[in-house]
Amino acid sequence: MKNTLKNPDSQLNVRMAIFKDIPEIADLSDKVYTDSGMEGYSRSAIRGQLNNFQQGQIVVTVNEKVVGYCATFRISGEVALKPHTWEGITNNGYASRHDPNGEWLYGMEVFVDPDYRGYRIGQRLYNERKKLCQALNLKGIIFAGRLPTLSKKKIDTRESVEEYVQLVNKKKRRDPVLSFQLRNGFEILGVIENYLKNDYQSLGYGVHLMWRNPKVLEADKKKKKRKSYGGRLPDSVRVGTVQYMQRKVSSFDEFVQYVRYFVDVVADYKGDFVVFPELFTLQLLSIEDQQLTPAQAIEALTKYTDRFKEVMRDMALSFNVNIIAGSHPTRVESGRVENIAYVFLRDGRTYEQPKIHPTPNEVYWWNIEGGDKLEVIDTDCGPIGVLVCYDSEFPELTRHLVDQGMQFLFVPFCTDERQGYLRVRYCCQARAVENQIYVIMSGNVGNLPNVSNMDIQYAQSCILTPCDFPFARDGIAADTTPNVETVAFADLRPEVLLTARNNGTVQNLKDRRHDLYQVKWLKR
Repeated sequence: MKNTLKNPDSQLNVRMAIFKDIPEIADLSDKVYTDSGMEGYSRSAIRGQLNNFQQGQIVVTVNEKVVGYCATFRISGEVALKPHTWEGITNNGYASRHDPNGEWLYGMEVFVDPDYRGYRIGQRLYNERKKLCQALNLKGIIFAGRLPTLSKKKIDTRESVEEYVQLVNKKKRRDPVLSFQLRNGFEILGVIENYLKNDYQSLGYGVHLMWRNPKVLEADKKKKKRKSYGGRLPDSVRVGTVQYMQRKVSSFDEFVQYVRYFVDVVADYKGDFVVFPELFTLQLLSIEDQQLTPAQAIEALTKYTDRFKEVMRDMALSFNVNIIAGSHPTRVESGRVENIAYVFLRDGRTYEQPKIHPTPNEVYWWNIEGGDKLEVIDTDCGPIGVLVCYDSEFPELTRHLVDQGMQFLFVPFCTDERQGYLRVRYCCQARAVENQIYVIMSGNVGNLPNVSNMDIQYAQSCILTPCDFPFARDGIAADTTPNVETVAFADLRPEVLLTARNNGTVQNLKDRRHDLYQVKWLKR
């Protein structure tokens, strides 16, 4: 709606972006980039920006509607001052190269609703970005600006582009974007070829720009680098993983009693998370006196879905603990059956994460199909992710979650013998090392003789860490005895994790070759 601000009751606000803004920001990016031939941001990318450095993401709202967005992250001059690509330095828009010790602020994005142009919203965002840079006592701001009118000027060589940029710099020509940036105190470092290849309006070129923070004095440079980890992080997160015994139950209430016992135990230990295994609700099939066919089993379980969700949500609220409630075969609205991991947070929120890759057994016995969404979940202990069993064996899934800011990966699993278990465990340890994250595994033990495909179980639940000096010697924060019902606890420190990412013996996330490869989620 144009001219909304002419209404005397209209309110314009500039503030830090929050998670409930994500859908509006994504929709606005689609609207802005429709005519340019470029794609807008996915919700997962914006969630990654907020999880990686929420302090650096800024919105302008009019009557609570998002009409402008600015995305930034911290980075070292060694990276930002060299020629680079947009995909490489931002990791395709997720801002996962945010460096808490970076001395420069990188401006990865600014866009404004075209219906609200004329109210200097872009200027407000630039001003707020400078304020943030000064508040963090950083050296300045770096980014590469677009030249969206370049394609219309019949300029097709690097030399011609450089000449055009210098003419604009000398005020002999005017460019609607670059001239604005120069008026805002940015200086030109050069022209970057192939900065954003799909920016056909700019012919792929970007103008390398810098703004120096005038408040940074020589004395400040000698001070110890300030640390800012972007979001709220508790000093320590206590996790309890349940190695759950499959046994016959006579009723849904009896099943709930067993589950409540373990939630109560973890709550008594003041745990932040309690984790249950994949498919642990198949225990409910033992209520039946006779063995059901696979089709009958799925239908029987589906009847428990609503009661299960209601009971687990109530437990999370009652015991003040976040529950990773394993997984439960669920018939979704389309009629498909998916193996869905349910997450119940202690503030009452509920999330679902479908298994992306069902195993051959799941497909054969229960006709389970794979889901198509994979997003981090924002909790009071930081961003988490859930991968159900087999999904942990596909490394690109974990990397996609890490790009969105994940620090804790929960892996509910269900394996029948040691070989299958070790496939999952070795992959989880690899995910912890290559992504510098914590991985929490929870599996079933015991047996259900009358339940197809759940005859026997093998598990050794554990809590895994990266392999580096700040962590446990073998990269194992907690372990269990195989095939024994128990709970394993560990206190995990997010700050230590982030320190290792930026200053560890190896720095897998920082050292990725973004110029060569990336993970891109194709499903919008």
